[in-house]
Amino acid sequence: MAAVMLQGTGSDVGKSVLVAGLCRVLANRGLTVRPFKPQNMSNNAAVTAEGGEIGRAQALQAIACRVAPHVDMNPVLLKPQSDRTAQLVVGGRARGTMAAGDYWRRKPDLLGEVLEAYRRLSAEAGIVVVEGAGSPAEINLRRSDIANMGFARAADVLVILVGDIDRGGVIASLVGTQAVIDPADAAMIRGFIVNKFRGDPALFDDGLLAIAERTGWRSIGVVPWLADAARLPAEDAVALGRDADGGAGPVIAVPMLSRIANFDDFDALAHEPGVRLRMIPPGQPLPGDAALIVLPGTKATIADLAFLRAQGWDEDLAAHVRRGGRVLGICGGYQMLGRTIADPAGIEGAAGSIAGLGLLPIDTQIAADKTTRPVEGQIVGNGARFGGYEIHAGVTTIDPDTPPMLRFADGSTDGARARDGQIAGCYVHGLFDRAEARAALIATLGAASDGLDRREEVDAALESIAATLEQVLDIDAIIAIAGEKA
Repeated sequence: MAAVMLQGTGSDVGKSVLVAGLCRVLANRGLTVRPFKPQNMSNNAAVTAEGGEIGRAQALQAIACRVAPHVDMNPVLLKPQSDRTAQLVVGGRARGTMAAGDYWRRKPDLLGEVLEAYRRLSAEAGIVVVEGAGSPAEINLRRSDIANMGFARAADVLVILVGDIDRGGVIASLVGTQAVIDPADAAMIRGFIVNKFRGDPALFDDGLLAIAERTGWRSIGVVPWLADAARLPAEDAVALGRDADGGAGPVIAVPMLSRIANFDDFDALAHEPGVRLRMIPPGQPLPGDAALIVLPGTKATIADLAFLRAQGWDEDLAAHVRRGGRVLGICGGYQMLGRTIADPAGIEGAAGSIAGLGLLPIDTQIAADKTTRPVEGQIVGNGARFGGYEIHAGVTTIDPDTPPMLRFADGSTDGARARDGQIAGCYVHGLFDRAEARAALIATLGAASDGLDRREEVDAALESIAATLEQVLDIDAIIAIAGEKA
């Protein structure tokens, strides 16, 4: 079995996209490829066929390998609930919430489970492409590290270091990483990639030479700015701070909650020319011209409902409803639309309860047992088929005379809607990904869909990125490094 690990000089240098593209390159060459990330931190999670949670990036990388996502691809997932606490997911299952300091002390105990998952995955792969987290240059975290050099050393996987030239200082970040890390860790690095280059890469030839001379590492290549990366699901909320407006037509507004989760629900709308998606940051009002306001998922429903009110968005929402505007709640956003939300055991934060927005006749209690499963079915009323997944801790009771929003393939139902159809909500993520469902939903706004399935668009983007990487990276060198041992 061969393996290679991509680590970065910092967060958001493009490791996830490069790993996905490299997985597709290797799969196109006929290799049996699997992605792996020892530890991830993200509230954008995916649900595997067996009902486990992994990071959205690893699910994308599995698609790039043309295999189904599996919990072994991301054995440790942290889902932030506040600035200092996160839910710990191991092997796809939640193991409770802990403070940052407690997790830091516990990380060495998780290394064994990380290595077991890696070995199981390796047994079915000809080559594993591993993604690091953050940067090995964070030497204050090295002693308990399981995400970067701690894993690389334990698993004997050699490393290629990725630097982001778009943010500036790429020479210093690559050379500086070698300067600050332990020499034994630096010895694991065999090459470097300069990512996100704009313009003529020949202009950076002297830069590559300077890095190679100072580090002794070989250049694996310079990757241009990949426009097709914008067509892939974003894992980090930092992406939401960028221009997210879609096409022209009716406005769909999504408030950016402080613990927004699974926001890739809206990727298909962002690329839909028939509507204009607007992600509304804190401090800005919800637009008065919105045809539809969608309350998104969140990792901490009660806390984010308080956040929503602090922004004045509850008043904006009430005015929107009075004007006849439509409202859709997804997962935590669905819970907010109800009468009450209770968390008696403090599963998502401090124990307590809060009054909801009162727009749907439902009540929710947060419970320790989590529902995580893929689902499919039809939208009640128009019969449009959808596919998606559930990932929530809430149990919602609905007044018996309230019509559901969705009907699953097994005949059970989900969600609720006001009888006039103005207000609706459900637990299902990925509702807009399938062309048929998205077309039916935006038709209620008087818009027409482009008719594209999100999965097809993502696959086309992966193929385009892979074609570029084949041209600009020394793929044979990467394969050779993967076959080496330290």
